[in-house]
Amino acid sequence: MTKFYVIRHAEAEGNLYRRIHGWYDSLITPNGYRQIAALEGRFAQEPIDAVYSSDLFRTQTTAGAIYRPHGLTLHTRSSLREFGVGVWEDRTWGDLERHEPVLLNHFNHADSEFQVEGGETVEQVQARMKGTLLELAQVHPGRTVALFSHGAAIRCLQGAVRGLGPGELDGLGHSDNTAVTCFEVEGEHIRTIFENDNSHLPEEISTLARQRWWKEEGGHLADANMWFRPLDLEKERDFYLEARREAWVDIHGPEIPFDGTGFYQDALRCWEQDRSRSLFAAMRGERVAGVLQLDLERCAGEGSGYIPFVYMTPQYRKQGLGVQLIGQAVSVYRPLGRERLRLRCAPENAVAQRFYEKYGFTKVGEEQGARVKLDMLEKSIAYE
Repeated sequence: MTKFYVIRHAEAEGNLYRRIHGWYDSLITPNGYRQIAALEGRFAQEPIDAVYSSDLFRTQTTAGAIYRPHGLTLHTRSSLREFGVGVWEDRTWGDLERHEPVLLNHFNHADSEFQVEGGETVEQVQARMKGTLLELAQVHPGRTVALFSHGAAIRCLQGAVRGLGPGELDGLGHSDNTAVTCFEVEGEHIRTIFENDNSHLPEEISTLARQRWWKEEGGHLADANMWFRPLDLEKERDFYLEARREAWVDIHGPEIPFDGTGFYQDALRCWEQDRSRSLFAAMRGERVAGVLQLDLERCAGEGSGYIPFVYMTPQYRKQGLGVQLIGQAVSVYRPLGRERLRLRCAPENAVAQRFYEKYGFTKVGEEQGARVKLDMLEKSIAYE
């Protein structure tokens, strides 16, 4: 008999930025590294003979919680990857909700009608996950093996073990990041010992603990999925300037004059670099919830992606949505080969400073901006 611990990766960018990441190779979040430390503590005294993970960064990094302290070699298998979603990769959940709701519903219910270009079917994921488990049981008879995989893929495996096929998985639970499922395998027989155990995670670092979509219909505003559309600076000039003005006064007060012309000319310069990738309206349903401005040229020679403006409208602030704008910036800059995000933030803007620190930005210098001193902050988006 072979004992398997099947473990979901730690919190990664897709979980945080509300984007669909199947085979997209995303990074672990700062909170995810805290989850990895907790997972390491859980398995510190547990005998483990071999460790496997999918060949994606987020699983390989999470697997370090076991293979490194146990002095083992990490083996990677592409067959342990997440559900491949083809042309959907790195799209926001909000974009799919708006533009492909029927197909998204098929995906959420894991039914046989789900299929996108370049992606997998539920049957294919179930077959490769179960096949890998049975294969590795033959390679490691009588041993204890840790497998690191992904949420949807593990759910497909759990269903396959129960004899559930496409469209029959709705009754299964949801796996927290770093949650553990245990199977025992003897020949072709697989027995479930427990599923989705996250008892090693304090509530403050549990991903599911701060989300409600999985237990409440309609969820919670912090679970809201935004979508992004290009902002037309010619048609939406007044809206952009009002957003800039409101942000300026909120931070600096009315005593320091607002230079609307200067901000507009800078935005126009960015917009003309690439009208589809430099200025975005962050949408919550039909309402504009924020603005993201990117300067594709500035700092390019230094390998950084520069962000001149990150803005949430007052009604959507302090509700956990702003990080999705950072995710959109990552989605634009990473394919361009940028290794860092860079932006400026007023030292006195305590709310923004805490926000950026929480999501991995650190101060790397100071710069004189438009009549005020600003901190220069950076965040790595490179695979390390």
